[in-house]
Amino acid sequence: MDVYILRHAIAVDHGTPGYEDDSLRPLTGKGAKKMKRIAESMLALDLSFDVILSSPFVRAKQTAEIVAEVFRAGKKLEFTDHLEAGGDPEKLVEHINNQHGADVGVVLVGHEPYLSSLIAVLIAGNGSVDITMKKGGLCKLSIDALQYGQCATFEWLLTPGQLTQIR
Repeated sequence: MDVYILRHAIAVDHGTPGYEDDSLRPLTGKGAKKMKRIAESMLALDLSFDVILSSPFVRAKQTAEIVAEVFRAGKKLEFTDHLEAGGDPEKLVEHINNQHGADVGVVLVGHEPYLSSLIAVLIAGNGSVDITMKKGGLCKLSIDALQYGQCATFEWLLTPGQLTQIR
């Protein structure tokens, strides 16, 4: 199974008046436009997946919706609290296995440092791998049997700048 891990695009800054609730911060216009280019690059890379799982926080939700729109995959889009900034990666793995099965290709859309920690656990079994996901960055993992702990092979990590150059 392929697991693509996508950090949300550029969002309104912390502390911006009107967005004191972190979960309500939306993408900026620039962030949404850049995310559309990134999603088009994902399409150009011929990525395939069965489900898009996203944090319900507005900025992640908007990022996932852009990917779903570009891929014409609106019916594949789902939201889970397990991808929130303070989510539980063990419960996320359990959710994917129970709701979607072992052979599903998935895009996970969420936040830092949660996503980097998730990648580290899946490739090394613990948080000892230092990875930084930039806003709009995309990682690919290959997994035979998804479990919480070392189960993945790290394929690649692309920055938003690299992704926007792909056509």
